Amino acid sequence: MKNKMIKRMSIMLVAVGLVFAAIIGYQMFVASMMKQYLASNAHPPATVTAIEVGKSLWQPQFSAVGNLRAVQGVDISSEIAGMVKRIHVKSGETVKRGDLLLELSSDEELAQLQALQSTRKLAEITLKRDKRQFKIHAISKAQLDISKAELSTRIAQEAMQLALMDKKRIKAPFSGRLGLIRISEGQYLTPAVPIVTLQNSTTLFVDFNLPQKYLASLKKGQMIAVNAKQDGVAIVRGEISAINSSVDSATRNVLIEGKIDNPEGALLPGMFVSLSIDAGEAQLLLTLPQTAISYNAYGSTLFVAKPSEAKKSDADKSDAPAAMIAQQLFIKTGEKRGDQISILEGLKEGDMVVTSGQLKLKNGTPLIIDNAVQPANDVAPKPQEH
Repeated sequence: MKNKMIKRMSIMLVAVGLVFAAIIGYQMFVASMMKQYLASNAHPPATVTAIEVGKSLWQPQFSAVGNLRAVQGVDISSEIAGMVKRIHVKSGETVKRGDLLLELSSDEELAQLQALQSTRKLAEITLKRDKRQFKIHAISKAQLDISKAELSTRIAQEAMQLALMDKKRIKAPFSGRLGLIRISEGQYLTPAVPIVTLQNSTTLFVDFNLPQKYLASLKKGQMIAVNAKQDGVAIVRGEISAINSSVDSATRNVLIEGKIDNPEGALLPGMFVSLSIDAGEAQLLLTLPQTAISYNAYGSTLFVAKPSEAKKSDADKSDAPAAMIAQQLFIKTGEKRGDQISILEGLKEGDMVVTSGQLKLKNGTPLIIDNAVQPANDVAPKPQEH
């Protein structure tokens, strides 16, 4: 009986051992399969574009938009009423200072002038006769003075009439180009009715606003570059001619007046232009396409491509390059210019920065760099028409 009990106990212990061994083996098998499953679920490679960070000469600039204004520009009108007798110029014609533009009918004024000239001549004859009589003491000094005053009055009246008639001959106040003539011969013209616009656009003012923080970097005579075309072709150089003596309390902007030459008349008063102002000396700065930068509540970030630590040793043993992975960095950005942005802190020259495809990246994501199509990276981009 004792031997049977021992045998049964041995069989039971062996069975229990086999059960525990099976359980442990099963757990090891599950752990191995889970490890394989997790390994197969690593970040899939992401295809991105990348660029090596380099330094470029960066000229600090202020950008603004402005309006062109003629140095001399008026809407010509008549001071007095009258019938338009003759128009001596045509719309769009270039005139010189003093050129006759149009005449108003002055027949009545001419008749009055002739009457005044007659009375003036009579006053001259009377004065001559009184002077001869005064020499022989035939009249008093008072009578001679009255004759002199009478002549002076007649001369003044004649001059006044001539001035009135001259107002009916409207002339160009300065040299320039006429606009569209808004009247016709035979029309009755009243004072202050616009006749034609005259603009001297050989030199133009450009009025623009800049924030008050830039005031310390602005001065009279500073060079400006005016771009009157969106394709960036017509660049005209000029200079700051005046800075307003006060800052707008509503916008905190200061009004600035620039002056540019326009000898060919390609630019017209009233045109909208963009302009830039160089501020300070040019600097060597790290630059990147703006598409490489992401902005969030914590600051500006980007992804750099770095060799994977896990495969560095394998790469050292062979000629194959190490696999690249993404690493997110916080940076400090500076001024923008065209498609580019300057980097002040967080990068060093030679770093490989991801320029597109960042939305699918996390720290450690394997990278496939394909630069077949690169994002825009132009200092002075031009609009494209399709």
